[in-house]
Amino acid sequence: MRGLQGKKVAALLSGGVDSSVAVALLVEQGIRPDLWYIQIGPDRDSTDFTCTIEEDLEMARAVAAKFRLPLQVVDLHKDYWDKVVDYTISQVRQGLTPNPDVMCNRLIKFGVFDERVGHNYDIIATGHYAQTEEDEEGRIWLCTSPDPVKDQTDFLAQLQPWQLQKALFPIGHLPKADVRAIAEREHLSAAHRKDSQGICFLGKIDYNDYIRKYLGEQLGQVIDRETGRVLGLHRGLWFHTIGQRKGLGFGGGPWYVVEKDMKRNILWVAHGYDPASAYSDHFFIKAFHALTINPFTELGRAYPVTLKIRHTPDFCSALVTPQEDGMVEVRTERPLQGVAPGQFCVLYDKQHHLCYGSGEIRLAKI
Repeated sequence: MRGLQGKKVAALLSGGVDSSVAVALLVEQGIRPDLWYIQIGPDRDSTDFTCTIEEDLEMARAVAAKFRLPLQVVDLHKDYWDKVVDYTISQVRQGLTPNPDVMCNRLIKFGVFDERVGHNYDIIATGHYAQTEEDEEGRIWLCTSPDPVKDQTDFLAQLQPWQLQKALFPIGHLPKADVRAIAEREHLSAAHRKDSQGICFLGKIDYNDYIRKYLGEQLGQVIDRETGRVLGLHRGLWFHTIGQRKGLGFGGGPWYVVEKDMKRNILWVAHGYDPASAYSDHFFIKAFHALTINPFTELGRAYPVTLKIRHTPDFCSALVTPQEDGMVEVRTERPLQGVAPGQFCVLYDKQHHLCYGSGEIRLAKI
């Protein structure tokens, strides 16, 4: 951890094992952070959704009590709804593949929280699996965790430079097994708690049920890309993602979703266990967002990088070429399965250590 002596630190505590251990490590270093629990949830007018807020808060209070640290709750529900949920619904309505967790980090945890509370602190600490490093010129870089399965730099690659300057990830240098071991050693109540899955505010709510609540259903044809045969009907393109294989409900499979035609409301699929049409090695990034500095400054020059297009431990080597229109052309060394418009493509150096930033995928120039 970089020098924190004399710094005022806020630690975001979710009630999970990762943020709990992050607090324990800060205390071990002699830092006494103020603890904050960010309260978000589904539409407050709804009565048919449940949330784990009370359980999360109970766990967070136990950590605060153990280390005798102050814990406060900040209600950012409306902000989350206005910024992150609206973004998600808007992207899905357009046939794109959103990433709410990416936008939650940028707009809520390091955004609205800073506006309301965080501006009173020098450092905002979280339980993310990521690291930061300072170069010779004093610039802060986002760097990957040594645990490739848990690495979360892809969820942080839309942070603003000033947000990254304030960010601290106390567990970022540890594998998950060590984090669990520390939780056991410190007798933390979250030591055996399962990792959260899915969109942070949905809890046990089915994603499709949630989308149906706000976008409804719109029947359209499902067509085999190779034969042109109509296989049946879908209930709405927003219920499907590029690369999806499970849950399509058609016999004679497997079937892969390879395209969503929003104008004609057609879901295009391909047949087989590994159809070529489910892969792509050429696409574009719209509005690349650089975390520290943009290393891709020379138009028309191909820069070697590694990248991710989804949350995965695997990196892929590629060449990226900045274009005059602000787009970045991407050519990967191997075809990638399920390249979907709206996904964030995250770019790293050749050693996949430094994270340069990210941008939304487009399959062709627009």
